[in-house]
Amino acid sequence: MPELPEVETVRRGLEPAMLGQVFARVEQNRPDLRFPLPENFVARLTGRRIEALSRRAKYLIADLDDGQALIMHLGMSGRFVVEAAGAPPTEPGAYYNEIGRHVVHDHVVFHFASGARVTYNDVRRFGFMDLAPRAELARSRHFDGMGIEPLGNELSGETLARLFAGKSAPLKAALLDQRLVAGLGNIYVCEALFRAGLHPQAGAGSIATPTGRPREAAHRLARIIREVLEEAIVSGGSTLRDFAHADGSLGYFQHRFRVYDREGEACVAPGCGAAVKRLVQSGRSTFYCEACQPRR
Repeated sequence: MPELPEVETVRRGLEPAMLGQVFARVEQNRPDLRFPLPENFVARLTGRRIEALSRRAKYLIADLDDGQALIMHLGMSGRFVVEAAGAPPTEPGAYYNEIGRHVVHDHVVFHFASGARVTYNDVRRFGFMDLAPRAELARSRHFDGMGIEPLGNELSGETLARLFAGKSAPLKAALLDQRLVAGLGNIYVCEALFRAGLHPQAGAGSIATPTGRPREAAHRLARIIREVLEEAIVSGGSTLRDFAHADGSLGYFQHRFRVYDREGEACVAPGCGAAVKRLVQSGRSTFYCEACQPRR
């Protein structure tokens, strides 16, 4: 599933084509994606202007001029393809590989008054779209109980210590808990823990004192989480399975992975060279270096 940096990359790719634009026509080629599309979906979008395009965790949100919000989730294989009037998508650079697009999976097509066209293509149909009042989004079924934004102002050593204090669950599991921190996924948690020198099986509460104050590790982890995510966004996300940018090209953050998917390879930390190991936590692969991430 695309993680937060991939979704933010898609948002930035969509913004020039969608922000401030009016839906001139909407094609709905099937009644559902992962869930049924909203009732009167086409009619409720046609003629509406997009006032803002934002992201919350792994969701894209388009604020409409009637007070509604279009909520979009890419699922496992969803992708947006942006085309200017009469022109194919442009390629911003050379990427590691590319995935083919089959028009039979073009499920929703947005035609804008500017002449631009944005197509939602989804082979597996695990993505979805919904409409909800913008003022009620925080209480909606999609966002109610969602944790802090890891790229927002809330992320700090103090916040992580408060959220994790007294928790015996593994540190990696706590970071993946969307009720605590929203949008972090397996890839970037592995990378952040490695760079922070923290063992994925260490207790989440180990970064806080018994009174809930942050230890140095909490400040370090908060800083590194932000650094890893921002680096991935600048690099364009990860080239994993079906993820693609809004213009159809693939990201290349995978070339900067230090531990993820590198089982048996030498650790890249200066002076280390120990073999990267893999373990399974809650059904997900965790990659780490025992030498750089000792379990204390």
